[in-house]
Amino acid sequence: MNFLNKMKTRYTVKKYNPQGNISDEQISQLKEILNLSPSSINSQPWNFIFVSRGELKTKLAESSFINKEKVLDCSHLIIFQVIKNPEDFEKQIEESLPEGNVNYYKNRVKPKGEAEVKAWLGHQVYLSLGILLSACADMGIDSTPMEGIEPDQYDTILNNEKYETLFAVAIGEKTETDANQPKFNPKTRLKAEKVILEA
Repeated sequence: MNFLNKMKTRYTVKKYNPQGNISDEQISQLKEILNLSPSSINSQPWNFIFVSRGELKTKLAESSFINKEKVLDCSHLIIFQVIKNPEDFEKQIEESLPEGNVNYYKNRVKPKGEAEVKAWLGHQVYLSLGILLSACADMGIDSTPMEGIEPDQYDTILNNEKYETLFAVAIGEKTETDANQPKFNPKTRLKAEKVILEA
């Protein structure tokens, strides 16, 4: 099946098979793929935390609203975090990026103020979400992106001092009766000619 057909059949899973596991090899590939995610000026202001079955996942499930069951039953939960403090971010890029990249941040992004800087950093993390969901579709891994969690509670549980949670993704194996599958609930999108334009 080519990639286009895989994207036509991927969907947001609502119910996972608690016995379904993603292999260690696939998890290793997903970690490497996330590490290769693009970001503006190669900023990489992120952490990706992989949580498999166990007490930690159970605690996170309690802070996941209507997504509790998905978190409990999925094979792995991936938490996407962004660096909290713009000063820490600036120090990181000064140590790891070429001068031109650092100057772009200092001259074009930083002057907009802390709120804009934090929004810009968050946008970079969302780029990696698209990469992960595409990779999962290509690898035949079922997935659920979730903003419906309590990020502050996640941060308390994870205690990752310099980073804060934006969202999470459950991955695993869907149940055969998951009602959100396209065969039960056909995929709907706006017509291509409405959203894809030529200028």
